[in-house]
Amino acid sequence: MLSILIPVYHYNAFPLVEELVKQCNLFGIAFEILCQDDASNSNENTLNQEINSFYDCSFFINEINLGRGKNINLLAQKAKYDWLLILDCDTFPAKDNFIQNYISTISNSEEKIIFGGIIYEDKKPEKEQLLRWIYGQKRETVSILTSNLLIKKEIFLQYPFDDSITKYGYEDLCFFSILRKNNFRISQIENPTFHLNLETSEFFLKKTKTALENLVFLYNSGKISSEESKIIKAFEFLKKLKLIRFTVSVFKKNKNKIERNLLSEKPSLFLFDLYKLGCFCFLHSCKVSKTL
Repeated sequence: MLSILIPVYHYNAFPLVEELVKQCNLFGIAFEILCQDDASNSNENTLNQEINSFYDCSFFINEINLGRGKNINLLAQKAKYDWLLILDCDTFPAKDNFIQNYISTISNSEEKIIFGGIIYEDKKPEKEQLLRWIYGQKRETVSILTSNLLIKKEIFLQYPFDDSITKYGYEDLCFFSILRKNNFRISQIENPTFHLNLETSEFFLKKTKTALENLVFLYNSGKISSEESKIIKAFEFLKKLKLIRFTVSVFKKNKNKIERNLLSEKPSLFLFDLYKLGCFCFLHSCKVSKTL
């Protein structure tokens, strides 16, 4: 009935698998859990090997890094059941009836793509992790993501993640964009998972820059439009006003000052939004200049 797919990267997924096995067995459903580390070369994989000790649970390690989307695609191809539950390795069910909620939903409705939600713990973390925590609480908790997504296997195999996205960032946006273009509805229920792994603000900023490089690539290749991205919508507005060069100039002059705020005890999400827009404009200008 249910294939649970967990893409892994430098993280101990065993506690998550243990909880899922307990819930699936309690509810008495046919299931499998497939976990796959994306060539992280992590010491955590010694612990992850214990996943193989559970019945119908497997842990694999990629020989080369594929990227999150392609890693999930590969897991989906290995799956044997009709429903796929995609969970990030650093999540954990907020409720002990997490699996039951999903099974009840698909048993009593015709929904084919269901997002359960992401939440963050209320306890304020250390200063070094504040940006990731605040961003998660204010933005990710109101977004639709593939970190806790139930989807019919036949739909996923027909519309998988874009294999051209090998770096971190915006693979979810592209994935959902394709589904919506093909008239699929993504419904949401109250069945959240906690996001547990809080990165440092400095590392999160680095990942954000990588993600914006991806967004530039997706925009230039016509895979993401302004309808799906506020950053692209703002970029195109500035472009119409011929303010891209000015925006890039302001971004370069204020980049260090904004970064100091984002790494501080009171990071501003407003400044973070301006930072991402400025960075996108800068990266897009660099791409354009290289093609001239």
